[in-house]
Amino acid sequence: MRRKTTKELEEISKKIRCGILETMEIGKKSHLGGSMSSADLVTALYFYKMKHNSKNPDDPDRDRFIFSKGHSVLAQYAALAECGYFPKPILKTTKTLGSVLQGHPETRTPGIEANTGSLGQGLSIGLGMAIGAKLDHRDYKVYVILGDGELAEGQIWEAATTASFYKLDNLIAIVDYNKLQAVGSIKKRYDLGDIRGKFAIFGWKTFEINGHDMKEILQALDSVDEIKGAPSVVIAHTIKGKGVSFAANNPAFHNAPLTKEQIERAKADICNS
Repeated sequence: MRRKTTKELEEISKKIRCGILETMEIGKKSHLGGSMSSADLVTALYFYKMKHNSKNPDDPDRDRFIFSKGHSVLAQYAALAECGYFPKPILKTTKTLGSVLQGHPETRTPGIEANTGSLGQGLSIGLGMAIGAKLDHRDYKVYVILGDGELAEGQIWEAATTASFYKLDNLIAIVDYNKLQAVGSIKKRYDLGDIRGKFAIFGWKTFEINGHDMKEILQALDSVDEIKGAPSVVIAHTIKGKGVSFAANNPAFHNAPLTKEQIERAKADICNS
């Protein structure tokens, strides 16, 4: 498949954000904030970097993607639909009884690699997959998106130590660093300080970027490919609720039900702009 240009990817990320809004039902809680902040990162993975094929989703050589902060899976659902893993109209069934699209990732959904949402576990899952690739002599990579608030979980750092020990250069973590949790700012709730420095001390190769600048995202993902003998982490500075005027940098929209007027306004901000 031809790699998309930066301009093409920016247009796709707009479609992904519109797809996120398609998953939302009036008056039903939905994780708008973190889904929007990670949309550009998800776009770059699915439409530029990862080896995957919606017609052959179980290809043993496919790259793996784990959404550790599983509540933001709406961005992944939108990307999977755009890639053809399932028809786009199914997005409207999200979080309804019997739908294959629920509030957190489940492996019964086409294209989903692991059940996540209990925060802190995704990097360990990705670690296991990366070790499996080494043992099976396969060259696929494993990408894991982490939330910044999620980094308070101790299991993240156990996985980070293990990945460094085993020199897993096929494991790439991406931190969606939007600096807000459900109940306020990271700095006030549980300040981890220098996140990049912490990963570096654990033996990871580190990159720090603007997580909404597609050019920077692509450069970081390409640079990771050159790393040998160590796992990599990309610290992506993002905006919670990116693109939605009333939700941007507003923790109230971490998991808030939206009114009809708010959904229409969000669509006007993104899809009709």
